[in-house]
Amino acid sequence: MDTPNQGSPAYTHATYAHIIGWGMAVPDKVMTNDDLSAFVDTNDEWIVSRTGIRERRIASEKESTATLALKAAQRALEVADILPIELDMIIVATSTAEYVFPSTASIVQNWLGASRAGAFDMSAACSGFVYGVNMAAQAIRSRSIQTALVIGSETMSRILDWQDRSTCILFGDGAGAVVMRASTVPGGVLSSVLRSDGAGWDVLCVPSVGSRDLDGSEIQPNGHTPFRMFMDGPEVFKFATRVFNDSVSQAVSDAGLTLDDIKLIVPHQANLRIISSAARSLKMDESRFMVNLDRYGNTSAASIPIALTEAVQQGRIAENDYIVFVGFGGGLAWGSMVVKWGAPKPKEEERALLKSQRRQLSYSLATLRSRWRRWIKSINEFFARLSPARGRMARLRDRVDKL
Repeated sequence: MDTPNQGSPAYTHATYAHIIGWGMAVPDKVMTNDDLSAFVDTNDEWIVSRTGIRERRIASEKESTATLALKAAQRALEVADILPIELDMIIVATSTAEYVFPSTASIVQNWLGASRAGAFDMSAACSGFVYGVNMAAQAIRSRSIQTALVIGSETMSRILDWQDRSTCILFGDGAGAVVMRASTVPGGVLSSVLRSDGAGWDVLCVPSVGSRDLDGSEIQPNGHTPFRMFMDGPEVFKFATRVFNDSVSQAVSDAGLTLDDIKLIVPHQANLRIISSAARSLKMDESRFMVNLDRYGNTSAASIPIALTEAVQQGRIAENDYIVFVGFGGGLAWGSMVVKWGAPKPKEEERALLKSQRRQLSYSLATLRSRWRRWIKSINEFFARLSPARGRMARLRDRVDKL
């Protein structure tokens, strides 16, 4: 698509990046603290008093980071009332990608039938959703794209050591998504603060295939286990309580606001004690923080969009409210963002129904296209196996003819 000249009508107004759709998806399986106590030395009182978590969702064998991302994305598209073909960019923030490559975002793009969208994964651990929203907002404000889908999706249960009480009690699985679109109406993402302290990289990590820590043995000298999470809990707690307040205060100041202007803070759902500590330091009542970690635990990059979706569903966010996202985690990375909320306008019923039907058609066609490709691949592989056999038969006939 041609880019308009700076003097064209498309550039006569500033462009803002608004959130116009939201959705979430969590597995059906619930694991309570009592369930955990059956195989880990812990109990409900111990976990709740230290974390605020009472239960979490665990993905089934048929569920994955990509399938949860897809469901959350579809629900966000329904709220936004747009078609997959309208998407220009898909970002999946995750620490538990479906594959090393291709990106989980590319898989979701295919399943949605979003054939015009670029797609890639964002790796910033628990801060990934904030980073992803910021990247989409920058692309929208620069007018390189119009519409973006940002997803946070995790299956943390797949990288946990279920005998490690310091980590397995904390995490759960789930996905959340937002649709962002360009508008000339002021609002949307107003400011963001993204930071990292790489000196703390080994405080919270999961060694992968390219890690120098892995030499083939089950346990490494540094105590890290291949493809399993390692966390220094006290250090993470100190880091989170330190950066939470500073980044929120700076993002609010950069937006030209004060904390009194903020209707709701939607934090990463890591630990209730971290959120309570932040509320005290910021001199804000805890009722102004969205908290749902008691039911989902820490879902890493998915926690903020899941909490956002539930906050909207509960009527805690209204049009023109100022809200804050704040994430922190492995990297060590953190980020805060101020958003002026602008709920979608009521839609014409017939038009909304027509678009809903077209979305379902897009999903169905994408499924058929995938099946068709697999079928063609199977046919090609069959004939590839058949060709050597035909060659051997021809050589055998030649030898018989020479007798």
